[in-house]
Amino acid sequence: VQLQASGGGLVQAGTSLRLSCTASGFTLDDYAVGWFRQAPGKEREGVSSITDGGTIYYTDSVKGRFTISRDSNKNSVYLQMTNLEPGDTAVYYCATDRFDPSTTYWFTLGGVRFGSWGRGTLVTVSS
Repeated sequence: VQLQASGGGLVQAGTSLRLSCTASGFTLDDYAVGWFRQAPGKEREGVSSITDGGTIYYTDSVKGRFTISRDSNKNSVYLQMTNLEPGDTAVYYCATDRFDPSTTYWFTLGGVRFGSWGRGTLVTVSS
């Protein structure tokens, strides 16, 4: 059972990037999925989420620029990021509300409590 975020990289401001959150060992469609980010020296921040029923949430700073979506065939959730800004620079993590007995960190986003985390992917936006 594993959750993995990928797709990060170094890009220039104003460009786009698509992050992928891919699950193995369970069906991602059965769970809410959230995207979070943590910039150096800052606390983790909730970015966007999608429930198993399709309800979507965006934090204000990314509304109109980021789009979250599911790909059932690839057991993945994507975060399409456009018009990137230097302030978007962070390690991006995805998480689900799937029960994980080993978790020690929870984050509530869009009314959903996330506690099963994958490894992050670094996004660096240069000005």
